[in-house]
Amino acid sequence: MSFISVFDVMGPNMIGPSSSHTAGAARIAFLAQKMIMPPLKKVEFTLYGSFARTYKGHGTDRALLGGIMGFSTDDMRIRNSFDIARDRGIDFSFTPNESETDVHPNTVDIHMVNDQGQEMTVRGESLGGGKVRIVEINHVKVDFTGEYSAIIVIHQDTPGVVAYITRCLSERNINIAFMRLFRESKGTTAYTIVESDGHLPEDIVESIHRNANIHDVMVVQM
Repeated sequence: MSFISVFDVMGPNMIGPSSSHTAGAARIAFLAQKMIMPPLKKVEFTLYGSFARTYKGHGTDRALLGGIMGFSTDDMRIRNSFDIARDRGIDFSFTPNESETDVHPNTVDIHMVNDQGQEMTVRGESLGGGKVRIVEINHVKVDFTGEYSAIIVIHQDTPGVVAYITRCLSERNINIAFMRLFRESKGTTAYTIVESDGHLPEDIVESIHRNANIHDVMVVQM
């Protein structure tokens, strides 16, 4: 029996039967790809809960793959995201995990590898109505919705680094809406996430990166 996706029935609107399984999935992947230098060469999606059970029928796989290529939730190219990814030379896979149940029902782990060999793993949850939350970066628990433009700074957990980050933002007159610090453990790798209600200047990355304790800086414009 041949498989028919809901996208084949509903056409190119790309919204799908459930905002959680399509728009939310695309948005999680869209945010994830903003956190690693392009181009991507390989991406592995591990799906949990209802994502794992229904990802083919609801088009979650196509939405995730579209989002990881930077397609917005209503981009008609999502319908052909498998073919487009292959044409771009992106190696991709989907693995359902129904054994791990202590997670949000609509959860996905996205493991990305770019052509420089950099790797990053992002875990996201689709909350309904197209809203999402990033809850892990490289297995460190975080909390990031993507509703605001954000700066994500990966750095050593060392005194003075957070003050340095805020000083850089203040010098550029960047208004901070939310700021949170997450870390693996004391003195190890930490993640500072700063969300702003304004547009972030691209050269803020270079400014923050001058500190020797800063490992990486990513800007997610919304």
